[in-house]
Amino acid sequence: MSGTLVLNATYEPLGVVSERRALILVLNSRATMIEDTGVVLHFTGGEISLPSVIKLNRYVRVPYRHAVPLSRRALFARDGGRCVYCTAPATSIDHVIPRSRGGGHTWENVVSACHKCNHLKADKPLKDLGWRLRSIPREPVGAAWRVLGTGRADARWVPYLEPFGVSSATA
Repeated sequence: MSGTLVLNATYEPLGVVSERRALILVLNSRATMIEDTGVVLHFTGGEISLPSVIKLNRYVRVPYRHAVPLSRRALFARDGGRCVYCTAPATSIDHVIPRSRGGGHTWENVVSACHKCNHLKADKPLKDLGWRLRSIPREPVGAAWRVLGTGRADARWVPYLEPFGVSSATA
């Protein structure tokens, strides 16, 4: 079992729950299935599809919106899984201003990089190498990024995440 995207009554992404939890919400009429996985469960009373996307029937007020946690998966999602220096597939993370030179472990200073670029850069500043970043690293914002930060994005979720700043290439 992978997971199910949970949308608020306003179609705002809230998070990811297990397919079992999503099925319980649907069976208890607390949520409506929007997309299914195609997997059908058979039981004595009939059959039901496992949900991939559900929408809560009642609006849930989220009192405090947490910042997106800095993780390897979230970083790769933000950078599209590509090295910010050469666009090769990313395999590691790199601190733009090396930690040994006072750089912090923050969204604005951490980027995804391929092994080759990370090894060549080592603890040197970009200016010394003559390198440039393809884009300025920023902290992602919005509910959709909290979902993508888990690293468990499903292609069926993209239409529900796109209005919140996520492209199909990112997911």
